[in-house]
Amino acid sequence: MLRRFFHVLVIAGVAGLGIFWTLTIPAVVPADVLPTRAPDLANGLTTFNAGGCSSCHAVPAQPDRTRLGGGLAIPSPFGTFYVPNISPDTKDGIGNWTEADFVTAVIKGTSPAGTHYFPAFPYTSYQHAGIEDVRDLFAWLKTLPPVPGKARDHDVPFPFNMRRNVGIWKWLFMDGKPFTPDSNQSMRWNRGAYLVNALGHCAECHSPRNFLGGIVAAQRFAGGPNPEGEGWVPNITQKGLADWSTTDIAYFLETGLTPEGDTAGGSMARVIRNTSQLGAEDRAAMADYLKSLPPVNGPPRPKKKG
Repeated sequence: MLRRFFHVLVIAGVAGLGIFWTLTIPAVVPADVLPTRAPDLANGLTTFNAGGCSSCHAVPAQPDRTRLGGGLAIPSPFGTFYVPNISPDTKDGIGNWTEADFVTAVIKGTSPAGTHYFPAFPYTSYQHAGIEDVRDLFAWLKTLPPVPGKARDHDVPFPFNMRRNVGIWKWLFMDGKPFTPDSNQSMRWNRGAYLVNALGHCAECHSPRNFLGGIVAAQRFAGGPNPEGEGWVPNITQKGLADWSTTDIAYFLETGLTPEGDTAGGSMARVIRNTSQLGAEDRAAMADYLKSLPPVNGPPRPKKKG
């Protein structure tokens, strides 16, 4: 009887390992689904600004948004992540990457080496980006100056440093679906929805997260604790922006100034450096979409001490 139980246990273990291995296989975008095309560099620049690439990948403490040598530290409950070099440097950056490597990294969260990137890289939002936008972004990035220097390794303790486990996280929190326009809404609203939910990845900071680090879907955009550990990220549904007009929102995305005359600070100041470079129509589209979000209660803010 004991021997039979042991055999069953071994078979169950092998089956479980097989299921785990299958579910955690890093997804890729094959090169043969990317037909030859002439890149649109202007759209690549727009995608760069909408995606906020320089907010994280620009070398810290210097003014040039196009020096994408990385190095920024991103603290989290799971450890500290250090943003990589995505300049065209062939040794330390992405200079030797293929287009398929780049599209796979952005949309699937898989490295050229075939391993999972940690979700500090917001591919849960970028997965909804159009492949042509990502291809144009790659072409535009290749026009930038190479920046030597490799970011230090992430400081992530066991078991969170086991990249294969990220495959289970992706299975839980990624749907792999591209953005689908809502036929009941205007073209401008749909453009705003795309910019906010895909390229702009606004929900990544403006939503509370569960104990696994996944966005709480029922409170999407409702604000919560700053994922970087300090402060509180505001609610950007109509619960938080009821008194803001679409003009107010668009102006904030251009200048960082609120209707009350306050100025965006912290990581939002870096975001404004990007959205301010977008065309006025794109900022207005984002404002239209954000103004349409129904009010959602976020998690309760902790009481101030003293």
